Amino acid sequence: MTQQIIIDTDPGQDDAVAILLALASPELELLGITTVAGNVPLAFTSRNARIVCELAGRRELKVFAGADKPLARPLVTAEHVHGKTGLDGPVLPAPSMALQPGHAVDFIIETLLSRPAGTVTLCPLGPLTNIALALQREPRIAARIRRIVMMGGGFFEGGNITPTAEFNFYVDPEAAALVFGAGVPITMLPLDCTHRALTTRARVAAIRGIGSHLAEVTAQWLEFAERFDEQKYGTEGGPLHDPCVIAWLLRPALFQGRECNVEIETQSPLTLGMSVVDWWGVTQRRKNALVIKDVDADGFYALIAERLARL
Repeated sequence: MTQQIIIDTDPGQDDAVAILLALASPELELLGITTVAGNVPLAFTSRNARIVCELAGRRELKVFAGADKPLARPLVTAEHVHGKTGLDGPVLPAPSMALQPGHAVDFIIETLLSRPAGTVTLCPLGPLTNIALALQREPRIAARIRRIVMMGGGFFEGGNITPTAEFNFYVDPEAAALVFGAGVPITMLPLDCTHRALTTRARVAAIRGIGSHLAEVTAQWLEFAERFDEQKYGTEGGPLHDPCVIAWLLRPALFQGRECNVEIETQSPLTLGMSVVDWWGVTQRRKNALVIKDVDADGFYALIAERLARL
Protein backbone atom coordinates (compact mmCIF):
# COMPACT_ATOMS: atom_id res chain seq x y z
CA MET A 1 0.00 0.00 0.00
CA THR A 2 1.29 3.47 -0.88
CA GLN A 3 2.47 5.47 2.11
CA GLN A 4 1.62 9.17 2.12
CA ILE A 5 4.48 11.32 3.42
CA ILE A 6 5.53 14.91 3.97
CA ILE A 7 9.28 15.56 3.90
CA ASP A 8 10.39 18.39 6.19
CA THR A 9 13.92 19.32 5.24
CA ASP A 10 16.91 21.69 5.24
CA PRO A 11 18.84 20.61 2.11
CA GLY A 12 21.90 19.72 2.45
CA GLN A 13 23.36 17.20 0.03
CA ASP A 14 22.15 14.21 2.04
CA ASP A 15 18.65 15.73 2.25
CA ALA A 16 18.71 16.05 -1.53
CA VAL A 17 19.48 12.34 -1.94
CA ALA A 18 16.67 11.49 0.50
CA ILE A 19 14.19 13.52 -1.57
CA LEU A 20 15.36 11.80 -4.78
CA LEU A 21 15.01 8.38 -3.14
CA ALA A 22 11.43 9.19 -2.16
CA LEU A 23 10.57 10.48 -5.63
CA ALA A 24 11.99 7.32 -7.22
CA SER A 25 9.90 5.01 -5.02
CA PRO A 26 6.33 4.18 -6.07
CA GLU A 27 5.59 2.90 -2.56
CA LEU A 28 5.62 6.53 -1.39
CA GLU A 29 3.30 9.40 -2.27
CA LEU A 30 5.06 12.67 -1.49
CA LEU A 31 2.27 15.10 -0.60
CA GLY A 32 4.61 18.06 -0.26
CA ILE A 33 7.99 19.29 0.91
CA THR A 34 8.34 21.74 3.78
CA THR A 35 11.57 23.58 4.42
CA VAL A 36 13.21 24.78 7.61
CA ALA A 37 16.35 26.72 8.49
CA GLY A 38 19.14 24.38 9.52
CA ASN A 39 22.10 23.35 7.40
CA VAL A 40 21.81 26.77 5.77
CA PRO A 41 19.31 29.63 6.22
CA LEU A 42 15.72 29.24 5.03
CA ALA A 43 16.15 31.10 1.73
CA PHE A 44 18.76 28.52 0.67
CA THR A 45 16.91 25.44 1.97
CA SER A 46 13.75 26.55 0.14
CA ARG A 47 15.75 27.15 -3.04
CA ASN A 48 17.54 23.84 -2.73
CA ALA A 49 14.37 21.80 -2.30
CA ARG A 50 13.07 23.20 -5.58
CA ILE A 51 16.37 22.52 -7.34
CA VAL A 52 16.07 18.86 -6.34
CA CYS A 53 12.47 18.67 -7.55
CA GLU A 54 13.45 20.10 -10.91
CA LEU A 55 16.44 17.79 -11.19
CA ALA A 56 14.00 14.89 -10.83
CA GLY A 57 11.59 16.43 -13.34
CA ARG A 58 8.91 16.99 -10.68
CA ARG A 59 8.06 20.67 -10.98
CA GLU A 60 4.46 19.99 -9.94
CA LEU A 61 5.48 19.18 -6.36
CA LYS A 62 4.44 21.64 -3.67
CA VAL A 63 7.26 23.21 -1.67
CA PHE A 64 6.40 25.37 1.34
CA ALA A 65 8.84 27.55 3.26
CA GLY A 66 8.64 27.22 7.03
CA ALA A 67 10.45 28.42 10.14
CA ASP A 68 13.48 30.64 9.59
CA LYS A 69 14.78 30.22 13.15
CA PRO A 70 14.49 27.82 16.10
CA LEU A 71 11.78 28.14 18.73
CA ALA A 72 13.90 29.86 21.37
CA ARG A 73 17.51 30.23 20.18
CA PRO A 74 19.62 31.89 17.50
CA LEU A 75 20.05 29.84 14.35
CA VAL A 76 23.18 27.69 14.02
CA THR A 77 24.05 26.60 10.47
CA ALA A 78 26.52 24.16 8.87
CA GLU A 79 28.07 25.80 5.83
CA HIS A 80 31.38 24.28 6.93
CA VAL A 81 29.93 20.91 5.93
CA HIS A 82 27.53 21.67 3.09
CA GLY A 83 29.05 24.80 1.56
CA LYS A 84 27.61 28.29 1.30
CA THR A 85 24.50 27.24 -0.61
CA GLY A 86 23.94 23.93 1.17
CA LEU A 87 24.16 22.12 -2.17
CA ASP A 88 27.72 23.00 -3.10
CA GLY A 89 29.47 20.66 -5.51
CA PRO A 90 27.86 20.47 -8.96
CA VAL A 91 26.77 23.73 -10.60
CA LEU A 92 23.00 23.68 -11.12
CA PRO A 93 20.61 26.33 -12.46
CA ALA A 94 18.41 28.35 -10.14
CA PRO A 95 14.93 26.83 -9.82
CA SER A 96 12.11 28.11 -12.00
CA MET A 97 9.26 26.60 -9.97
CA ALA A 98 7.74 28.88 -7.35
CA LEU A 99 7.34 28.36 -3.66
CA GLN A 100 3.76 27.82 -2.57
CA PRO A 101 2.15 30.91 -1.03
CA GLY A 102 1.28 29.32 2.32
CA HIS A 103 3.46 28.58 5.33
CA ALA A 104 4.89 25.11 5.89
CA VAL A 105 3.29 24.78 9.32
CA ASP A 106 -0.16 25.58 7.93
CA PHE A 107 0.34 23.01 5.17
CA ILE A 108 1.30 20.32 7.67
CA ILE A 109 -1.73 21.06 9.85
CA GLU A 110 -4.20 21.31 6.96
CA THR A 111 -2.93 18.11 5.36
CA LEU A 112 -3.20 16.10 8.57
CA LEU A 113 -6.69 17.43 9.37
CA SER A 114 -8.03 16.90 5.86
CA ARG A 115 -6.95 13.27 5.46
CA PRO A 116 -8.00 10.20 7.42
CA ALA A 117 -6.24 9.84 10.76
CA GLY A 118 -3.20 7.60 10.70
CA THR A 119 -2.50 7.88 6.98
CA VAL A 120 0.23 10.57 6.78
CA THR A 121 3.83 10.03 7.91
CA LEU A 122 6.05 13.02 8.67
CA CYS A 123 9.69 12.69 7.62
CA PRO A 124 11.82 15.42 9.25
CA LEU A 125 15.38 15.52 7.94
CA GLY A 126 16.48 18.70 9.73
CA PRO A 127 15.71 20.61 12.93
CA LEU A 128 12.23 19.82 14.25
CA THR A 129 11.02 23.41 14.38
CA ASN A 130 8.18 23.11 11.85
CA ILE A 131 6.89 19.88 13.41
CA ALA A 132 6.94 21.39 16.91
CA LEU A 133 5.19 24.57 15.75
CA ALA A 134 2.46 22.50 14.09
CA LEU A 135 1.93 20.46 17.26
CA GLN A 136 1.83 23.63 19.36
CA ARG A 137 -0.60 25.42 17.06
CA GLU A 138 -2.97 22.48 16.56
CA PRO A 139 -2.61 19.77 19.21
CA ARG A 140 -5.28 17.65 17.49
CA ILE A 141 -2.81 16.61 14.80
CA ALA A 142 -0.80 14.46 17.23
CA ALA A 143 -3.47 11.76 17.12
CA ARG A 144 -3.67 11.94 13.32
CA ILE A 145 0.02 11.41 12.47
CA ARG A 146 0.74 7.85 11.39
CA ARG A 147 4.37 8.10 12.48
CA ILE A 148 7.25 10.57 12.61
CA VAL A 149 10.36 9.05 10.99
CA MET A 150 13.30 11.37 11.62
CA MET A 151 17.03 11.67 11.28
CA GLY A 152 18.49 13.03 14.46
CA GLY A 153 20.29 12.35 17.69
CA GLY A 154 23.00 9.95 18.74
CA PHE A 155 23.88 8.02 21.87
CA PHE A 156 26.87 5.63 21.80
CA GLU A 157 28.32 7.65 18.88
CA GLY A 158 28.10 10.94 20.76
CA GLY A 159 27.53 14.11 18.76
CA ASN A 160 28.70 15.66 15.51
CA ILE A 161 28.31 19.37 16.31
CA THR A 162 29.31 19.17 19.99
CA PRO A 163 30.81 16.23 21.91
CA THR A 164 27.30 15.15 22.94
CA ALA A 165 24.79 16.57 20.44
CA GLU A 166 23.80 15.76 16.87
CA PHE A 167 23.25 18.83 14.67
CA ASN A 168 19.47 18.66 14.09
CA PHE A 169 18.65 18.36 17.79
CA TYR A 170 21.31 20.90 18.79
CA VAL A 171 19.89 23.58 16.46
CA ASP A 172 16.47 23.41 18.12
CA PRO A 173 16.51 21.29 21.29
CA GLU A 174 13.23 22.75 22.54
CA ALA A 175 11.50 21.62 19.35
CA ALA A 176 12.99 18.13 19.64
CA ALA A 177 11.90 17.86 23.28
CA LEU A 178 8.36 18.90 22.35
CA VAL A 179 8.13 16.35 19.54
CA PHE A 180 9.41 13.46 21.66
CA GLY A 181 6.92 14.39 24.35
CA ALA A 182 3.91 14.59 22.03
CA GLY A 183 2.87 10.94 22.22
CA VAL A 184 3.28 10.36 18.46
CA PRO A 185 4.86 7.09 17.23
CA ILE A 186 8.48 7.93 16.36
CA THR A 187 11.27 6.17 14.51
CA MET A 188 14.64 7.83 15.18
CA LEU A 189 17.59 7.30 12.83
CA PRO A 190 20.56 8.58 14.88
CA LEU A 191 24.27 8.91 14.16
CA ASP A 192 24.77 5.41 15.54
CA CYS A 193 22.95 4.14 12.46
CA THR A 194 23.99 6.67 9.82
CA HIS A 195 27.70 6.41 10.65
CA ARG A 196 27.51 2.79 9.48
CA ALA A 197 26.38 3.91 6.01
CA LEU A 198 29.56 5.41 4.56
CA THR A 199 29.94 6.78 1.05
CA THR A 200 32.87 4.60 0.05
CA ARG A 201 34.50 5.05 -3.34
CA ALA A 202 32.87 1.88 -4.64
CA ARG A 203 29.40 2.99 -3.54
CA VAL A 204 29.76 6.42 -5.12
CA ALA A 205 31.12 4.79 -8.27
CA ALA A 206 28.05 2.55 -8.46
CA ILE A 207 25.80 5.61 -8.38
CA ARG A 208 27.90 7.42 -10.98
CA GLY A 209 27.82 4.27 -13.09
CA ILE A 210 24.06 4.68 -13.60
CA GLY A 211 25.16 7.08 -16.32
CA SER A 212 22.44 9.73 -16.04
CA HIS A 213 22.85 13.44 -15.38
CA LEU A 214 20.96 13.01 -12.09
CA ALA A 215 23.31 10.22 -11.01
CA GLU A 216 26.38 12.31 -11.82
CA VAL A 217 25.00 15.23 -9.81
CA THR A 218 24.28 12.90 -6.89
CA ALA A 219 27.82 11.48 -7.01
CA GLN A 220 29.27 14.99 -6.96
CA TRP A 221 27.08 15.93 -3.99
CA LEU A 222 28.31 12.91 -2.07
CA GLU A 223 31.93 13.63 -2.91
CA PHE A 224 31.59 17.24 -1.78
CA ALA A 225 29.90 16.41 1.53
CA GLU A 226 32.18 13.51 2.39
CA ARG A 227 35.37 15.62 2.27
CA PHE A 228 34.55 17.11 5.69
CA ASP A 229 33.69 13.80 7.33
CA GLU A 230 36.73 12.01 5.91
CA GLN A 231 39.00 14.61 7.48
CA LYS A 232 37.06 14.64 10.75
CA TYR A 233 36.62 10.90 11.27
CA GLY A 234 39.51 9.47 9.27
CA THR A 235 37.18 7.18 7.33
CA GLU A 236 36.79 6.33 3.68
CA GLY A 237 33.73 8.36 2.80
CA GLY A 238 31.26 10.01 5.12
CA PRO A 239 27.94 9.01 6.65
CA LEU A 240 24.87 9.45 4.46
CA HIS A 241 22.38 10.53 7.09
CA ASP A 242 19.01 11.58 5.75
CA PRO A 243 18.33 8.91 3.11
CA CYS A 244 18.19 6.44 6.01
CA VAL A 245 14.77 7.91 6.83
CA ILE A 246 13.34 7.07 3.42
CA ALA A 247 15.14 3.73 3.26
CA TRP A 248 13.58 2.70 6.59
CA LEU A 249 10.12 3.37 5.14
CA LEU A 250 10.94 1.30 2.07
CA ARG A 251 13.03 -1.52 3.57
CA PRO A 252 12.74 -1.67 7.36
CA ALA A 253 14.38 -5.11 7.31
CA LEU A 254 17.68 -3.37 6.45
CA PHE A 255 17.68 -1.79 9.92
CA GLN A 256 17.89 -2.97 13.51
CA GLY A 257 16.82 -1.12 16.65
CA ARG A 258 14.65 -1.24 19.74
CA GLU A 259 11.94 0.72 21.51
CA CYS A 260 13.47 3.14 24.03
CA ASN A 261 12.78 6.20 26.05
CA VAL A 262 14.40 9.28 24.51
CA GLU A 263 14.71 12.62 26.30
CA ILE A 264 16.30 15.78 24.91
CA GLU A 265 18.57 17.98 27.02
CA THR A 266 17.51 21.65 26.85
CA GLN A 267 19.35 23.19 29.84
CA SER A 268 22.97 22.12 30.25
CA PRO A 269 25.55 24.19 28.34
CA LEU A 270 27.77 21.10 28.06
CA THR A 271 25.13 18.70 26.76
CA LEU A 272 22.58 20.99 25.08
CA GLY A 273 20.65 19.08 22.43
CA MET A 274 21.88 15.69 23.62
CA SER A 275 19.50 12.79 23.00
CA VAL A 276 19.49 10.74 26.20
CA VAL A 277 18.53 7.25 25.01
CA ASP A 278 17.65 4.63 27.61
CA TRP A 279 18.97 1.82 25.40
CA TRP A 280 19.36 -0.66 28.27
CA GLY A 281 16.02 0.12 29.94
CA VAL A 282 17.52 1.26 33.22
CA THR A 283 14.70 3.74 33.95
CA GLN A 284 10.95 3.41 34.18
CA ARG A 285 10.36 6.22 31.68
CA ARG A 286 7.87 5.59 28.88
CA LYS A 287 9.30 4.15 25.68
CA ASN A 288 8.57 6.85 23.14
CA ALA A 289 10.66 5.95 20.08
CA LEU A 290 11.94 3.11 17.97
CA VAL A 291 15.66 3.91 17.98
CA ILE A 292 17.65 2.44 15.09
CA LYS A 293 21.23 1.44 15.83
CA ASP A 294 22.37 -0.53 12.80
CA VAL A 295 21.88 -0.73 9.04
CA ASP A 296 22.88 -3.17 6.30
CA ALA A 297 25.00 -0.58 4.49
CA ASP A 298 25.47 -2.60 1.32
CA GLY A 299 21.72 -3.20 1.06
CA PHE A 300 21.07 0.47 1.76
CA TYR A 301 23.34 1.66 -1.06
CA ALA A 302 22.01 -1.00 -3.43
CA LEU A 303 18.52 0.35 -2.80
CA ILE A 304 19.64 3.92 -3.50
CA ALA A 305 21.38 2.97 -6.74
CA GLU A 306 18.45 0.86 -7.93
CA ARG A 307 15.95 3.64 -7.28
CA LEU A 308 18.03 6.51 -8.68
CA ALA A 309 18.36 4.54 -11.91
CA ARG A 310 14.59 4.96 -12.33
CA LEU A 311 14.68 8.76 -12.40
